[in-house]
Amino acid sequence: MVQFYKAKKTTPVRKTFPLSVDGLDQFGQGVGHHQGKACFVEGMLPGEVGKVEVIEDKRHYMRAKLVTLSSVSPERQEPRCPIYSTCGGCQQQHISESLQQRSKASALARLLKPVGVEKIDDVISAESWHYRRRTRLSLRVDNTGKLIMGFRRKKSNEIVSVQDCPVLVQRLNALLTPLHRCLSQLESATHLGHVELVAADNSTVTMVLRHLRPLSSKDIKNLEQFSHNHSVSLFLADGQQQTLLRGEMPWYGINQINLYFNPQGFIQVNAKINQQMIDNAIKWLDIKPTDRILDLFCGVGNFTLPLARFASSVTGVEGLAELVAKAEYNAQRNNITNAAFYQHNLEQDVSQQPWAKQGFTKVLLDPARAGAAEVMPYVCALQPECIVYISCNPATLARDSQIAGQQGCRVVKVTMLDMFPHTEHLESMVLFERR
Repeated sequence: MVQFYKAKKTTPVRKTFPLSVDGLDQFGQGVGHHQGKACFVEGMLPGEVGKVEVIEDKRHYMRAKLVTLSSVSPERQEPRCPIYSTCGGCQQQHISESLQQRSKASALARLLKPVGVEKIDDVISAESWHYRRRTRLSLRVDNTGKLIMGFRRKKSNEIVSVQDCPVLVQRLNALLTPLHRCLSQLESATHLGHVELVAADNSTVTMVLRHLRPLSSKDIKNLEQFSHNHSVSLFLADGQQQTLLRGEMPWYGINQINLYFNPQGFIQVNAKINQQMIDNAIKWLDIKPTDRILDLFCGVGNFTLPLARFASSVTGVEGLAELVAKAEYNAQRNNITNAAFYQHNLEQDVSQQPWAKQGFTKVLLDPARAGAAEVMPYVCALQPECIVYISCNPATLARDSQIAGQQGCRVVKVTMLDMFPHTEHLESMVLFERR
């Protein structure tokens, strides 16, 4: 009989070595160099030395994980969140606020260097804790029958239970424990998808509960009681429609204007940075009573309506019909008659749109992460006096800035917006003028 033998599987020994970190990348990872390659290590700060283990080795760079730290930076701080090491919500609570802002500003400047930016002119910031006015919590019942409510684990789809979140505004944070208690007692707990919370200005909290099957009358009664006890405006969403069970449609205030919005729709999550951003846009645009302003990706009118207070007219364009309707409603509710709104997909050609044939003296854009590559040539061809570009993605901002440069526009000012402290996210605003 022939016998076949298999060699025992061996676990490859991963390479370890000491590493000195001299910078941070745009995501807050430590950057050092080893054998001529850049080495990225999550959790290490500039000036720190530690033993690291290679987890990915490419031709020009490598990634490693920290094993032990032998030299600690004075910029390192103790994370406030008790589940920071496992929760995927924040990435930079171990970094001082000053270093977070400096590293993000430096990363932004590097990306914009091809269009002549040497440094960031200003950083707009506010309180770095309890700033987030909306959140989405995942829901799942585990094998023991316990309802887990929380955020996604780092690099995983698993849910980490959250009872206290130091970046949520206090109104939302205080609701986490009683909300979990209420949802755990529902008969339909196993058929819940997620819950969204928004700290609106006209109610303590607005809540949207996504349920996968119809709720029993008992569950609805319990939810109504919870809503009453905690002054919550309650919406139920079954995937097809959203129903207001108790309370009213939420709104937030800016510059004596109340903006109504869908509680499942987009708003800027940091209210104080949003206000400063609007004020800065008004300042940069230097609006005259004769100005005709174009606001692209206008949403519910976050910029459009405040700008309309100073200009002859403002035209807002948005891709989603629901947001256009809400913007028109907001203009009517606030007695603003010099703002007009249109629906159009701004990733498609705009030249034949009725609004596009109007003349505009100034332009503001606030695109999503995909940026505004398709519409930038049109914007520059208008030859406006200036363009204000709000960005939530520095990579697409850099690309669109190069497009603007090719169309005869130059960057005049760049401001970094610390919209999401303790995370890797970076927002900014840029002022363009004609050469």
